[in-house]
Amino acid sequence: MDPIDLQLGNKNLWSCLVRLLSKDPEWLNAKMKFFLPNTDLDSRNETLDPEQRVILQLNKLHVQGSATWQSFIHCVCMQLEVPLELEVLLLSTFGCDDGFTSQLGAEGKSLPESRLHQGLKRPHQSCGSSPRRKQCRKQQLELAKKYLQLLRTSAQQRYGSRIPGSGQPHALHQVYVPPILRRATASLDTQEGAIMGDLKVEDGTDVSISDLFNTRVNKGPRVTVLLGKAGMGKTTLAHRLCQKWAEGHLDCFQALFLFEFRQLNLITRFLTLSQLLFDLYLSPESDPDAVFQYLEKNADQVLLIFDGLDEALQPMGPDGPGSVLTLFSRLCRGTLLPGCRVMATSRPGKLPACLPAEAATVYMLGFDGPRVEEYVNHFFSAQPLQEGALAELQTNGRLRSLCAVPALCQVACLCLHHLLPDHAPGQSVALLPTMTQLYMQMVLALSPRGHLPTTSLLDLGEVALRGLETGKVIFYAKDIAPPLIAFGATHSLLTSFCVRTGPGHQQTGYAFTHVSLQEFLAALHLMASPKVDKDTLTQHVTLHSRWVQRTKARLDLSDHLPTFLAGLASCTCRPFLSHLAQGNEDCVGTKQAAVVQVLKKLATRKLTGPKVVELCHCVNETQEPELASLTAQSLPYQLPFHNFPLTCMDLATLTNILEHREAPIHLDFDGCPLEPHCPEALVGCGQIENLSFKSRKCGDAFAEALSRSLPTMGRLQMLGLAGSKITARGISHLVKALPLCPQLEEVSFRDNQLSDQVVLNIVEVLPHLPRLRKLDLSGNSVCVSTLLCLARVAVTCPTIRTLQARKADLIFLLSPPTETTAELQRAPDLQESDGQRKGAQSRSLTLRLQKCQLQVHDAETLIALLQEGPHLEEVDLSGNQLEDEGCRLMAEAASQLHIARKLDLSDNGLSLAGVHCVLRAVSACWTLAELHISLRHKTVVFMFAQEPEEQEGPQERAAFLDSLMLQMPSELPLSSRRMRLTHCGLQAKHLEQLCKALGGSCHFGHLHLDFSGNALGDEGATRLAQLLPGLGALQSLNLSENGLSLDAVLGLARCFSTLQWLFHLDISFESQHILLRGDKTGRDIWATGSSPDFPAGAEFLGFRRRCIPRSLRLSECPLEPPSLTHLCATLKECPGPLELQLSCEFLSDQSLETLLDCLPRLPQLSLLQLNQTGLSPKSPFLLANTLSLCPRVKKVDLRSLHHATLHFRSNEEQEGVCCGFTGCSLSQEHVESLCRLLSKCKDLSQVDLGSEQSFRIHFSKEDQAGKTLRLSECSFRPEHVSRLATGLSQSLQLTELTLTQCCLDQEQLAILLSLVGRPAGLFSLRVQEPWADRAGILSLLEVCAQASGSVTEISISKTQQQLCVQLEFPRQEENPEAVALRLAHCDLGTHHSLLVGQLMETCARLQQLSLSQVNLCEDNDDSSLLLQNLLLSLSELKTFRLTSSCVSTEGLAHLASGLGHCHHLEELDLSNNQFDEEGTKALMRALEGKWMLKRLDLGHLLLNSSALTLLTHGLSHMTRLQSLRLKRNSIGDVGCCHLSEALRAATSLEELDLSHNQIGDAGVQHLATILPGLPELRKIDLSVNSISPAGGMQLAESLILCRHLEELMLGCNALGDPTALGLARELPQHLRVLHLPFSHLGPGGALSLTQALDGSPHLEEISLAENNLAGGVLHFCKELPLLRQIDLVSCKIDNQTIKLLTSSFTRCPALEVILLSWNLLGDEAAAELAQVLPQMGRLKRVDLEKNQITAFGAWLLAEGLAQGSSIQVIRLWNNPIPCDMAQRLKSQEPRLDFAFFDNQSQAPWGT
Repeated sequence: MDPIDLQLGNKNLWSCLVRLLSKDPEWLNAKMKFFLPNTDLDSRNETLDPEQRVILQLNKLHVQGSATWQSFIHCVCMQLEVPLELEVLLLSTFGCDDGFTSQLGAEGKSLPESRLHQGLKRPHQSCGSSPRRKQCRKQQLELAKKYLQLLRTSAQQRYGSRIPGSGQPHALHQVYVPPILRRATASLDTQEGAIMGDLKVEDGTDVSISDLFNTRVNKGPRVTVLLGKAGMGKTTLAHRLCQKWAEGHLDCFQALFLFEFRQLNLITRFLTLSQLLFDLYLSPESDPDAVFQYLEKNADQVLLIFDGLDEALQPMGPDGPGSVLTLFSRLCRGTLLPGCRVMATSRPGKLPACLPAEAATVYMLGFDGPRVEEYVNHFFSAQPLQEGALAELQTNGRLRSLCAVPALCQVACLCLHHLLPDHAPGQSVALLPTMTQLYMQMVLALSPRGHLPTTSLLDLGEVALRGLETGKVIFYAKDIAPPLIAFGATHSLLTSFCVRTGPGHQQTGYAFTHVSLQEFLAALHLMASPKVDKDTLTQHVTLHSRWVQRTKARLDLSDHLPTFLAGLASCTCRPFLSHLAQGNEDCVGTKQAAVVQVLKKLATRKLTGPKVVELCHCVNETQEPELASLTAQSLPYQLPFHNFPLTCMDLATLTNILEHREAPIHLDFDGCPLEPHCPEALVGCGQIENLSFKSRKCGDAFAEALSRSLPTMGRLQMLGLAGSKITARGISHLVKALPLCPQLEEVSFRDNQLSDQVVLNIVEVLPHLPRLRKLDLSGNSVCVSTLLCLARVAVTCPTIRTLQARKADLIFLLSPPTETTAELQRAPDLQESDGQRKGAQSRSLTLRLQKCQLQVHDAETLIALLQEGPHLEEVDLSGNQLEDEGCRLMAEAASQLHIARKLDLSDNGLSLAGVHCVLRAVSACWTLAELHISLRHKTVVFMFAQEPEEQEGPQERAAFLDSLMLQMPSELPLSSRRMRLTHCGLQAKHLEQLCKALGGSCHFGHLHLDFSGNALGDEGATRLAQLLPGLGALQSLNLSENGLSLDAVLGLARCFSTLQWLFHLDISFESQHILLRGDKTGRDIWATGSSPDFPAGAEFLGFRRRCIPRSLRLSECPLEPPSLTHLCATLKECPGPLELQLSCEFLSDQSLETLLDCLPRLPQLSLLQLNQTGLSPKSPFLLANTLSLCPRVKKVDLRSLHHATLHFRSNEEQEGVCCGFTGCSLSQEHVESLCRLLSKCKDLSQVDLGSEQSFRIHFSKEDQAGKTLRLSECSFRPEHVSRLATGLSQSLQLTELTLTQCCLDQEQLAILLSLVGRPAGLFSLRVQEPWADRAGILSLLEVCAQASGSVTEISISKTQQQLCVQLEFPRQEENPEAVALRLAHCDLGTHHSLLVGQLMETCARLQQLSLSQVNLCEDNDDSSLLLQNLLLSLSELKTFRLTSSCVSTEGLAHLASGLGHCHHLEELDLSNNQFDEEGTKALMRALEGKWMLKRLDLGHLLLNSSALTLLTHGLSHMTRLQSLRLKRNSIGDVGCCHLSEALRAATSLEELDLSHNQIGDAGVQHLATILPGLPELRKIDLSVNSISPAGGMQLAESLILCRHLEELMLGCNALGDPTALGLARELPQHLRVLHLPFSHLGPGGALSLTQALDGSPHLEEISLAENNLAGGVLHFCKELPLLRQIDLVSCKIDNQTIKLLTSSFTRCPALEVILLSWNLLGDEAAAELAQVLPQMGRLKRVDLEKNQITAFGAWLLAEGLAQGSSIQVIRLWNNPIPCDMAQRLKSQEPRLDFAFFDNQSQAPWGT
């Protein structure tokens, strides 16, 4: 009898089991393969009886142990049709530990080892210890052949065709479609220097499996790395290679070994290579040493595959990586088994350093469309199912994108196989919208009977989660309960395999069929298990970055876990999860909501590119439109993806999210490995505005896919494809697609190594892209002939405006036709005039061909080409090889080429002889504005001005101004011709020939010559002075750096008398800076060129010619008496007026006396300056003596011993002399001597002798009285106080004293106040000291109590550190009995009582008490209590101010009590305080009975309903109230209604401020009813409320009746034009201020107000800022005599409307401030303003911030200022003006302010 039967003791049960399994031998074979993956199902068993074969297989299962046997019995009961009675017996007998006897276990283990390991044939000892046997070569070969055959047989058994499970399609285990394999780059062995032959595949061409290992070239890389993301089929490909090799397809290899790192990670001991091959893979039958020796000899025919290299990078325990990785490293480096082939698979990420640099890298990129279709055709054997599945995939793009991942494609087919028979067409795919639901349907499909045990599924999910958390993917029987193993095997959720850890040591391991399935089951457990709470769940909802950090070995195992959690959060999954959770739907819903909430928080964060992709996957899985919209809207405008791999599924998911976005987006893919068909995922993505790809992995297939997607992107404006390997084939697809994208504005094909013909093909598409602005073809090799062809295209194509080529750069810039742009942007009701259309058709071309190796014959070709073309803006041929002849040809052709701005021939080999040829060639060119030649710097640049006949219309004129502005010099104007011949080696002998060549340019007038940096010397200067009259009227001449001596330099002063055009001579002798300048300025820039003086331009700007003085600036020059005498003698003949500015290191007294003695002989001298010149201490006396020697001196200013200025009066000027000797360190003796000299001057009006301490005396008329003394930083000591008091008591005309930081403490101040005494009158003392902000109120009042006079005013300001006291003399003593009576009511301590008594005496007549920024809480409310008692005694107090202060609730009660007794109070200011509710109420109660109050300010006090009720009650009795300010009091409509009723009695009200109070139309309606009853109302402020046009119209009707209204402020309300029209009907006659900013006014409302205000005699301010006044700008026809300020900020005012506005400015003679910032004003507007600036005598400030004014417009404004203006600053911040140009303009005109902050300078002394 069978031993099993004997042990079981139940023969019938065993027989029933054998008979049951004999009916389904295929099922039993599959289970044998699952539970015993390494068992050899020997074909010899086929001869046995079926029942005997079943018994033999059962014995093999039973000896594996109880866990395996129990799992098998559970599978039998789950999957087979077992009768109920038999199932109960099997589970009760074999399904538990009791049924598995120890005796059987022992007997099973005692069986021969051959029965356990039949596949190994025979056991062996460890190869490492096997003795080496001597055998002949024939025997060795025979053993090797047997082992190799054994390898093939084992591989066939392991990786051959698998038997599907019950109920599963047969194709599930047989279908294999190879994915896309793409080689990254051709591998180069640095040692051998050869490239693998057939492996060098063009990017874009797929690599087949047979191409992975090419043995025809022995020098290629021996290591191949296969990279692919999860699910791409890396392990499947490795198994496929083993299967193909076993079938004899890979005949280039005799031996193939496949190792999985997930199993090798379990090996911790040290291994040799032979142990790795024989102990862990397959052992030879005998003599392993001989077999290993054979493998070493034939290593080039050995292939070792290592699967899962990324898993090997994880630490292998506390000791670090195991020895297996060391073996792998040595195999890759060739130190072990040299010559063998090694292939490793890995996910993208960090790879070990052991991989050689020459290793071939192959990317697995999944399936494209044809491969998906092929897989479906193989999967479904039945034709109807094939067609149905393909139809479902064709209708659902989302599912089709999921199928790009092979693993998901298999899952999708399995689901469709399950769903298609039971669903109508289109319904099956609706159940598979996401990856999560795909897996959910797969789990249901794998259930054999359609029933899914929930408990088992959740328990298996718990195992999966535990494995993810511990990094475990291999499980043993001890890790999983037998019923779960059976459940996993039944539902194909688990796979099994043999795990070998050494010779004879092996056991069965289990793993989930894929890591993603493990993640899905873990997600199910988290979402449905009651063991998991919400907080634990949300910890797993994280985003993984695909950027692998240096410290991170590999990606986490839980890559897709957050995605599955997000998918399970979908409402569609709730029934499934509720079923798993056994109906606990509330718990499931809570968890789903928690996941969605976490994703919402992540969506609003700033994420990196990889995390954005992961977030999109998660959001897409949730199927929540609201979450998708939030995510899409939160994405940044610029969305970069840099240096991480992206799949087609990633881009498809991103596209789905972007469908929920309204705003456009820029996508930038830089360095991201992309699958060739990835662009197909972007089809129809209308949100993409910019799309950029930069990757060497983008080839022709990528370009073809992109060409299919581009026409579907309706918003796409910029396309970039840089650094790729696209060839002519790929470009041809793109060229066909580009015309289908008419909205494109920029295209870039940089760095693509395109050939000449391909570049020409791309350029041919330019006419078909109407809106294209830029085409970048840089980084592509282009020859000279092709470049000239491109130049011809640029000439002929009407939209090209710039062609720029420089070395590798090649860029086209285009201007779309105006008609096309207008059709896209213009409103239907706007039409263009004929002149505008004519201007739109004209164009100018910029051509830059720099460093392109052009030669003379190329220049001839180019000239002929350009002569046929359009007008040229710029031609740049620098850096070529034109030489003299080519430069001459270009110069001669310049006048014919119509170049508008610039011709650059620099660095072309021009010689000195060629310079003369070039000068003669350009002499007849009328448009030449500047020629700059510098042979040293290889510079040859021609600048041109626009031809006169082309200056038509504003567009041409603006272009002309912009072209000249770019070359605006630092000092000289732009309108005339400049010839700069610098650093050319010119000598005196060259001048005559040079002047002849320049003669042709002289008739132009306004010529500037620059000969700096040459070698003219004294001889050349003399010769040039003789030749200059023949050159006509120059504008300037620069002779710097020509080696002139001092005599030659001083001799140039004679030119003042010989050259009429010379007005300015600037000389810096040491630095050799010599410049002769005329009077012409750049104001002629607008001239039309009709005559040399351009009168039309001067008339345009309206500049008046003034008497410009001549000036000589001589610096860095030794000024000795002989030189000065010679200089003055030379200047005697100079016409006047003359300004002389001298500067040297030191000027001796003798030199100064010589200079001053010559002054009477220079009657034309108007100014003498000695700047940065050292003077002796005697110089003040010499200068003072000049007043008597030279009566023409009107001012002497010696600011220090380095700066002196003498001003001379003309005959017409009035008399009066000013002298200033500041900073000269004059002693008392010096001052006395100086005063004796000054006493000789009869007309002395002002003397300033200040030094460190300012001392300035102004002489005034005798009848002026009321003096003020200001002392600052005087450092008073105690003994000075009495002297100061004595002086103040004696100076009866002194009415005010200000002491600022004079080191006067509180004690000294008290002494000063007590000592000052006067017979009668008022005296004010203002003290500013640092201690004032720290001193308490008590101490400050104590100081005031010491005053000898009666205190009438006290003002304390902590932030200003200021105490002000006003005294009245004589002091009136109060009755002591009355004081004592009041003191009896004071509840204070002894000291405070004494202080109150003093204050009652001193402050009995106090009329004003002002406290600002004080703290009344710091002394336990003593201060407030003191104020209470003080207020009780102030019978004459009329003004009380407490602002921006801190007061406690108790302190407010004290103040309220005191204020309640101030019955004569006329002004109360409690603004800008933050009182609590009770304190505010107490203050409001104190208002009761204040019928004499005239001014009340409660701004910023929070008035609730009760406080407002108290306020209105008090207001109803204030019949004398004149001013009420309630700003920011949260009044609202209801409060406004009550307030309006209370104000009916305030018939004397003049000012009402209710701004910032949230008052709407209802409140305004009540207010409007009472306004006509306020006849004295002069000012009303309702700004920043909620008034609509309806309320505004009611208010306007009421305001018309306020006849005395002077100030009206209604800004920041949505009033609209109806309110403006209502106001315009009849504005108050006395209106002075009108503020309507941000009032939603349009042009109509603005025009109506303009007409109503025109000629208003009282208007002073008007503000219409932030309203849309485009086309309706203010225009006054009548004079506004008092208008001081006009605010038109951000009103959309442009150049077209500025002319009317500037003409209105001239009708406002009192205008001081013009605010025009944040508008659309350009240079034409600046010109209009510059024209009127000299006419506005009182204008102080013009704000032009944030406009479109260029440097030229700023220069025009500076010219306008120069014509005489009182303006202090013109703000020009944030206009398109370069920083260097702004600095130059600022240096020339300091009143131009370009800074962000307003740096307006203070008014100078004397103003």
